[in-house]
Amino acid sequence: MRALDRVRELAESLSRHPLRTFLTMLSVGWGTFVLVVLLGAGTGLQNHVEWMFRDDATNSVWIYEGETSLPFAGTPVGRPVRLRNADHEMVRDTVDVDRLTARFYFRGRSATAAYAGRSAGFGVRSVHPDHRYLENTQMTAGRFINALDLNKRRKVAVIGQEVSKYLFRGADPLGEWIDVAGVPMRVVGVFEDSGGEGEERQIYLPITTAQAAFGGYDHIDQLMFTLTDANIDSSKAITAQVTAALAGRHGFDPADKQALRIRDNIEGYQRIQQLFTLLDSFVWLVGVGTVTVGIVGVGNIMLVAVRERTAEIGLRKALGATPGSIVSSVVQEAVLMTAVSGYSGIVAGVVLLEAVRAWMPENDYVRDPQVTLLPAAVAAVLLVLFGGVAGFIPASRAARIQPVDALRDA
Repeated sequence: MRALDRVRELAESLSRHPLRTFLTMLSVGWGTFVLVVLLGAGTGLQNHVEWMFRDDATNSVWIYEGETSLPFAGTPVGRPVRLRNADHEMVRDTVDVDRLTARFYFRGRSATAAYAGRSAGFGVRSVHPDHRYLENTQMTAGRFINALDLNKRRKVAVIGQEVSKYLFRGADPLGEWIDVAGVPMRVVGVFEDSGGEGEERQIYLPITTAQAAFGGYDHIDQLMFTLTDANIDSSKAITAQVTAALAGRHGFDPADKQALRIRDNIEGYQRIQQLFTLLDSFVWLVGVGTVTVGIVGVGNIMLVAVRERTAEIGLRKALGATPGSIVSSVVQEAVLMTAVSGYSGIVAGVVLLEAVRAWMPENDYVRDPQVTLLPAAVAAVLLVLFGGVAGFIPASRAARIQPVDALRDA
């Protein structure tokens, strides 16, 4: 009952000046609302960037063929660098990598695939078994290419779900033979890919089979590898080691950035994570700053309230109220004002984010904006702390009021 009476007393005190109380609470609520919306937008932006990385392993490095742009040992500028199977074997045997694959493309990157009178153009990639880990390929039926396929140059194919849907129209494709660029290949697996329909329109072949069937000899177009978690921080050094080894094999300057084109997903992903760390810090700085402005307003209003209630406080002290009870009364009033308005801002921000999640169309900027439990809990704790701080200074002033002076000023 005493707690209920105390709540009623606080509510009555705040209701004496409804407009002033409303505007003060509005400033705090707006600050927390802005903080929640900014945090949600930042999360949505981060989700979109991570969604863009969904297709490829973020701990991977991709190396493409290029042309020399620097003279080296008497060789001319503009000389093409052509990768070979031996380069794949060299990296496998001498460099500490986790997964390693090469790609070989024939007649461009696509070819006609046919089955039972149906045919269409699909992407074709000739790869090693580890390739599935770099592309995050998920098998839904059968298996992926294995080492025995490479050693025996088996005419086997792993097809994406879109390929299976078009050629087989719901029938089981495993064990069936399809024509790929005029060469029969037996389907041994079907896969799905988080990269979407474009990735699921691919056909994977053993790289040795494709090189033999389509005149590739020992040529490869790309080298791709991943690193273990223990080696992530050494990605630049390992990439430089691979580049230097390839430069020695192919006779170009290791500093020549055009001889090999390198896509370092590790470095790119780390840079993006650092960017989001800075973005989170900025969002919290802006949000907390906005809330702080509202809290300062609460403190000023409490100072005014204490001045207006000087006679009341003096009378209470004359009747035996302790300084501690006076401080507690003012602090509780400030905390109540801050908590109610702050939590209202949090709820309004969450409602807005949920509405955006439900109605926002697909776009290239934000995906699934939301606020997780931890930031919301931190914001709630900060509101209580800030409210206590905002009320403590006016409360201290109220506790120093002498009953005689208060009654004289009344």
